[in-house]
Amino acid sequence: RLFKLDALESACEDYGQAVVYKGTIPRRPYAFDLDSHHHIEKGKIFPVCGNTWRMLEETRFKKHFDFIGDMSCHYGIFDGCGVSLPFESAKASANADSTSG
Repeated sequence: RLFKLDALESACEDYGQAVVYKGTIPRRPYAFDLDSHHHIEKGKIFPVCGNTWRMLEETRFKKHFDFIGDMSCHYGIFDGCGVSLPFESAKASANADSTSG
């Protein structure tokens, strides 16, 4: 685990939250890459799942972001995040290889 956070969920859940990167991290004036699928541009509203929200809001990154929303309304699994990351993609690829030939 990269972040020592107790409240992370097993799936990426959508609570309607978003962040705005301020461009204040040294050597990252235009965008911040949290990981391979979270490229957050300065000044642009970026929707995030509850886990990403916590990774930014409850860590040293907090001062570099504005936060929109809260956890009061649950919309289900966050679209484009979560249930297939990172191991399901590899498993699906391995299954396809074993049946293709």
